[in-house]
Amino acid sequence: MDHYLDILIAGYTGYANYLLNEITNPHWGNYFYWLIGVSLFFFILEVATPWRENQAKFRQDFWLDFFYMFFNFFLFSLIIYNAASDVVVNLFHDFLGLFGITNLVAIEIGSWPVWLQLFTLFIVRDFVQWNVHRLLHRVPFLWEFHKVHHSVEQMGFAAHLRYHWMENVVYRSLEYIPLAMIGFGIDDFFIVHIFTLSVGHFNHSNLNVPLGPFKYIFNNPQMHIWHHSAVWPEDRQHGVNFGLTLSLWDYLFGTDYIPYDGRDIKLGFPGSEDFPKTFIAQNLHGLGRNRNSRSRQEKSQSS
Repeated sequence: MDHYLDILIAGYTGYANYLLNEITNPHWGNYFYWLIGVSLFFFILEVATPWRENQAKFRQDFWLDFFYMFFNFFLFSLIIYNAASDVVVNLFHDFLGLFGITNLVAIEIGSWPVWLQLFTLFIVRDFVQWNVHRLLHRVPFLWEFHKVHHSVEQMGFAAHLRYHWMENVVYRSLEYIPLAMIGFGIDDFFIVHIFTLSVGHFNHSNLNVPLGPFKYIFNNPQMHIWHHSAVWPEDRQHGVNFGLTLSLWDYLFGTDYIPYDGRDIKLGFPGSEDFPKTFIAQNLHGLGRNRNSRSRQEKSQSS
């Protein structure tokens, strides 16, 4: 028991020192200032060339989403996630050890060229995330958490990181085993994180950038706006366009949907006008008694 307590304490102190170093020591591999820089880049583009010209530069809930960016990118790990996940990973490995399993690696890619390791990580991780995203829409109690992200009523880059803290837990937990099984050995996959951060900001931004044939590979605002539509097709009541970074999976598996230019469509979900508006209330939603709100599919069936 003392062993796991030591891991918990080390997780807290280690991440606190890491975050302090990120803030006080700007450098090219610094996640904190890259988040600021990427966000500022898309904010300037939205101001200069907005897709929805009548949308305010500081759109509805801009500052709420701005706080979500730093909370979900850094503060949640500081508060609990980093330390708790270290304990859970060690418990999981110790549990496997009871059955003589000491290595989860099924495909060892540590000896591959770095670029190929990064590419493999990116593809596998994005496909896992696409499937997790579909689960968030199909499983009623997970949808209650995911409603926080869909409560956005005006789209902008900062909406990318508005999501319930439980989504961090769900995504990271379901990513762990597939990534562990490919023996991913690079400690710092900085370039993958910054690339996916940038594409995620782009997907949610108030921009219209024609991608030509690349729209079938990369997610984009004109595709992702339909994912946030308040009304989905009758035959797709669990949602459409689930891609995070890659749109490829939606086109391959038939979950793509862009019926027309969706610039001015209504965003949200049935009943979103009554959804909590504050950060604390949103992050308590879906827990305990807060589960009493009906899911999108239940709402649809009763109407």
